[in-house]
Amino acid sequence: MAEQQKKVQEQDINQLRKVRRDKLAELQNDGRNPFEITKYDVTCHAADIKDNYEDMEGKQVRLAGRVMQKRIMGKASFCNILDQSGNIQSYVARDSVGEEAYKDFKKLDIGDIVGLEGEVFKTKTGEISVHASKVTLLSKSLQILPEKFHGLTNTDMRYRQRYVDLIMNPEARDTFIKRSKILSSVRRYLDGQGFLEVETPMLVSNAGGAAARPFETHFNALSEDFKLRISLELYLKRLIVGGLERVYEIGRVFRNEGLDTRHNPEFTLMELYQAYTDYNGMMDLTENLYRHVAQEVLGTTTITYNGVEMDLGKPFERITMIDAVKKYAGIDWNEVETLEQARALAREHHVEFEERHKKGDILSLFFEAFAEEHLIQPTFVMDHPIEISPLTKKKPENPEYVERFEFFMNGWEMANAYSELNDPIDQRERFKAQEELLAQGDEEANTTDEDFLNALEIGMPPTGGIGFGIDRMCMLLTDSAAIRDVLLFPTMKTLGGKDQ
Repeated sequence: MAEQQKKVQEQDINQLRKVRRDKLAELQNDGRNPFEITKYDVTCHAADIKDNYEDMEGKQVRLAGRVMQKRIMGKASFCNILDQSGNIQSYVARDSVGEEAYKDFKKLDIGDIVGLEGEVFKTKTGEISVHASKVTLLSKSLQILPEKFHGLTNTDMRYRQRYVDLIMNPEARDTFIKRSKILSSVRRYLDGQGFLEVETPMLVSNAGGAAARPFETHFNALSEDFKLRISLELYLKRLIVGGLERVYEIGRVFRNEGLDTRHNPEFTLMELYQAYTDYNGMMDLTENLYRHVAQEVLGTTTITYNGVEMDLGKPFERITMIDAVKKYAGIDWNEVETLEQARALAREHHVEFEERHKKGDILSLFFEAFAEEHLIQPTFVMDHPIEISPLTKKKPENPEYVERFEFFMNGWEMANAYSELNDPIDQRERFKAQEELLAQGDEEANTTDEDFLNALEIGMPPTGGIGFGIDRMCMLLTDSAAIRDVLLFPTMKTLGGKDQ
């Protein structure tokens, strides 16, 4: 029965599509092909009229948008037009636009794009509208939009056909407008702090700077294999060596990993590096940046995600990884002296580890298993084990640990920062340890970058650096459930040989 119903619906849709194509053919035969129109001068948008009605009343305006509703009532009709700023109603009367133009208006379909010229007024019911004197068809819609009252609800289709999602779901449009404002606010803050925005290569011979598996490709012109970058770090540090003391980059990075609500293989990362500071300076910068962006974009430093309130106005908590594990797992890692003790504790607490994992790796696994989910309010988790931090300065008083923090909110890692390692001899040893892990089968381990080592030998000043997950920041500040909700075109499995 359901299959038969679906077949009937498809037949109805095909018939409606045919009607639209017939209308287009008729216009073209009459020499009125809408696709030949090259421009339309727009003087304002829907929101401009609604937000400034007292100043706009009685004035002539020209706006353009998509027909979303249409009510035909004899000699006068109403339609609803959607532009980037929102919807506005238009009153279209035969006596105002002319008899032939009114006939053409009645033939318009939902989804057609039109230009409207007319006077701003309020209807008897008090709705701000435009009394049209001229309606121009600018583009003919040949497809059928989803049913107007329910919008586009198929999640998979929303991601595959984002253009329809933006038309039918105002909340999706608002999310991406807000994302743009978040990025602008981040840039304004950093520019005001004296940082330079730069661009570094996406196509690299050595994909380092993070623990991730890269995508690989081949460059025909050089007959050489390349990788897509997994991080922005190593090139930005080269710029610190070159004397650019404060640099940042916002760009796409690529990690050959799975898809879930917080991971997409292509995502937006921001990294920044500041000479003559350390990870404490990066904590201060992170706290101030998040407050600035929330206040500027949302108008408040208190945000709500999935019903949970988070306060960016209070000082962010600072806790070491050892203290976090002690607090949430009840284990004092200061008392764990050997690898065997660490492994025994892991078995006892059902924490899975691999043979290659050292004591510090197992501490990190305990943190992930017991502590992360509790870090809802803004929290800096500091002083990671050296085994998981190959590019970070050791703590002078305890060289088994490094000057690193991860920033958490809502149980998510939001940023990762270091007092950057600038000792080329130590860095070479760290790369060597990574090469050994690679040989043992760790596909996320780094390889030695000789040019980066050469840069360190030239001399890099003491430096603080941090990487921010821009997409997760946007998820939190827009209360979006999944990373795909804040990526205009997320990665999708192709259907039938092509993305549909």
